[in-house]
Amino acid sequence: MWSGNFKTALSSLRQSKWRSMFTMLGIIIGISSVVTIVSLGEGLKHQIVGQVTNLGSNVVTVRPGKLVNQGPDGQSLNLLALFTASTLSSKDVQALNGLTSATDVVPIDFVTSSARGDNGQIDNIFVAGTNSQFPDIIHQDVAYGEFFPPSDDGQYVAVIGPAVATKLFGTTNAVGSTIYINGQGFIIHGVLNQSSDSFLSVAQADLNSAVLIPFTTATQLTGGATNILQIFIKTGNSSEVNQTIDQATALIVKNHGQQDFSVLKQQELLNITSSLVNSATSFISAIAAISLLVGGIGIMDIMLVSVSERNREIGIRKAVGATNRQILSQFLTEGLALTIAGGIIGIALSFAINAFLRLYTSWHPIIDIWVVVLAAGISIAVGVLFSIAPAIKAASKDPIEALRGD
Repeated sequence: MWSGNFKTALSSLRQSKWRSMFTMLGIIIGISSVVTIVSLGEGLKHQIVGQVTNLGSNVVTVRPGKLVNQGPDGQSLNLLALFTASTLSSKDVQALNGLTSATDVVPIDFVTSSARGDNGQIDNIFVAGTNSQFPDIIHQDVAYGEFFPPSDDGQYVAVIGPAVATKLFGTTNAVGSTIYINGQGFIIHGVLNQSSDSFLSVAQADLNSAVLIPFTTATQLTGGATNILQIFIKTGNSSEVNQTIDQATALIVKNHGQQDFSVLKQQELLNITSSLVNSATSFISAIAAISLLVGGIGIMDIMLVSVSERNREIGIRKAVGATNRQILSQFLTEGLALTIAGGIIGIALSFAINAFLRLYTSWHPIIDIWVVVLAAGISIAVGVLFSIAPAIKAASKDPIEALRGD
């Protein structure tokens, strides 16, 4: 019976191709949006996990704000802490450098988002102060020149990303050129290797579009003000991590008078970033899913119109012996055919979008099989849910009234 209903449904849909296509549009947009957003979230999580893992289990991260709340049910993410102003200072960096268990202490001090070069000015880059240990702790190589040594701390030198070199100087090798930050000229000592990762851990930095200057120079450039996004602390081995966390926490609390920061080990950093990405993905997916509701309402509306237009067909079928159940299943099948077709097209479109993003952007979306299965399930559920009312209306028609009304 179902195979016959599907054939009938497809025949009916082919008779009004454009109406069927526009009816499916909401389902297509909704499914493709949700699958694409979820795949972007999964790709971002894999990317961040790779970056944090690459830091090593012996690296501790200090970030401003109390990111983790301790409650009776365990740890929870404090999202509001992500938007607080940084209270970390150069005094904290100096204190952490005195830790006996720390081999490297690397601050990331955001300075500005603008710089000027031979080809003009760009305003969407990441200019930050750090120190000579930066490339070692994040395993980032220099393609041209060299990273500034400890002796250059306080000097007006810079290391830039390849995208900055291309945009401001028209070449990937800009060593020896001068870049201007806040009106001050900096001699470029090195250009970083091209990086496939968009984020430096969770510091909102694209290394390809970054300008790195010595930490002391950065504080001089801003009149002593700092905006430290995070501080990396590398220990001799992973067994010293807990000791380092306790000592670092005590030192910074002594400076601040309160714990308005977080000292995170690798797993905690992974949990926070995963929770953040999951929350953002769920919120945006929920907004995108509204189009599924709109698409479902559109299908119900068109199916009700179809029932009214096919009064004579329904009356004839009932007159020759079709049962209410057969009429009900016929119109349910037509609704299912619309949503399943829309779901298939939506999934195919999301694969095309993901391929485009991989080829032409720095995003690396990942489509898991469970997302495809979920999308297909949603298509079927929408088809059944929004086709019930039209199908019941068709099944409950009196054959004589149906023929007479036509």
